[in-house]
Amino acid sequence: MDQLPPKMIITEADLADAGVILELQRTGYLSEAQLYNDFNLPPLTQTLAELRASFADHTILKAVVADRIVGTVRAREEAGTCRIGRLTVLPEYRRQGIGSQLMAAMEKRFPQVQRFELFTGEKSAANLRLYTRLGYRETKRKVLSAKVVLIFLEKRNSRPAL
Repeated sequence: MDQLPPKMIITEADLADAGVILELQRTGYLSEAQLYNDFNLPPLTQTLAELRASFADHTILKAVVADRIVGTVRAREEAGTCRIGRLTVLPEYRRQGIGSQLMAAMEKRFPQVQRFELFTGEKSAANLRLYTRLGYRETKRKVLSAKVVLIFLEKRNSRPAL
């Protein structure tokens, strides 16, 4: 992992960022679609209205470098579990620690949960390496289609707030 880009800021996104985040998501997930030869992945088919609606029940973070949103992640709490999803970094900014920093920032936003949960595809080796390095462990697999098997991972919150 290389060093973080200079002057990167991670902050909460708002509705005004929705269009840029949707484009970032589509760009970021294109490599996943190619890996699975499946261009109907939810991050690629999500509409702007659906993304805007997710602001109501998700915390959405953005990584900004030189006034450009280069990464994003979202999460919500359900029954003591923080469900993290759609971690995305623009291809030209990958392998610079942005994904790790977004994950750490999101985990800090949910100090009260017992555990964090996410999923990725079984062919997504880089994602699996990242999540394993961050302390996530496989809990189950789910066949989504003939092309896609999801691996669910979790990480226990070592110090949940009471």
